[in-house]
Amino acid sequence: MVDLSVEIGSLRLQNPVMPASGTFAEGLADVFDLNRLGAIVTKTITDDLREGNPPPRVAEFKDATLFSIGIPSKGGDYYLKETVPFYRAYQPPLIASISANTVEEFGRLARKLSVPGVAAIEANVSCPNLKKDGQAFGMDPDATFQVVRAMKAASDLPVWPKMTPNAGNVVEVALAAQAAGADALVVSNAILAMAIDVETRRPRVANLMGGLTGPATKPIMLRIAYQCAQAVTIPVIGCGGITTAEDAIEFLLAGATAVQVGTASFLSPQTMLNVVDGIVAYCERKGVARVRDLIGAMELFDAPAIAAGAGH
Repeated sequence: MVDLSVEIGSLRLQNPVMPASGTFAEGLADVFDLNRLGAIVTKTITDDLREGNPPPRVAEFKDATLFSIGIPSKGGDYYLKETVPFYRAYQPPLIASISANTVEEFGRLARKLSVPGVAAIEANVSCPNLKKDGQAFGMDPDATFQVVRAMKAASDLPVWPKMTPNAGNVVEVALAAQAAGADALVVSNAILAMAIDVETRRPRVANLMGGLTGPATKPIMLRIAYQCAQAVTIPVIGCGGITTAEDAIEFLLAGATAVQVGTASFLSPQTMLNVVDGIVAYCERKGVARVRDLIGAMELFDAPAIAAGAGH
């Protein structure tokens, strides 16, 4: 039997597969057994009530989807009263994903959600920093450092900042997060993008720009996950374009300890379970006894072969 367990800091997961924030809700408990997941990551919340962006919010393409949802939220009190008790009935650790407008708000919400039943907090640092003219926290190493440090000071729970691929140097931001005490990195959030309807001459989403996700983004996200895993000593959780077990295994081989599945679950709610089963089948076929042995196990071409192939 293949040992699928992995460790994300102090958390031990029964397998490396979990949902990406915003692509999972309580209703999926009626579709499949949530206890088969490695962890449960809930939709990003803010402490205040938010309606999100006006419609249209979604534009679909052949191999990608443009989302501009705007983080609608029922607030921290609702999360504590309704969401946390619901997931206490399930075995996988619950990861609360949060967003805030300021460093101080990140700290306050982290403290508020540090209750029994919440195992870790994912910090969505892709949201705008109101004290930096709306620039996303994750675009700036210092701002990311301040967010993580504030959350660590406010809570004893593990903190997982979710990187943005839109930063000029994601590795620099990752190192700043690690220096501030981050327990793991989620790599990464959606790519900033836009689309225009040529018939109406209007943007495809009302907010003009949104986050591009889906299979077309996977090679970019894989590259970023690899670069971050090479640079930091804390676990990396790969995210972006994962549709199949093979996709997930690519992230593991690139150095990720676990993966998050997002857009693919909209097309098939069973995707995460298919990924888990596919990882088992791969390990059995390859004679791999522990999935942990796949982490960072990519084999590089030797230097002469790379030199010989350069330019072709």
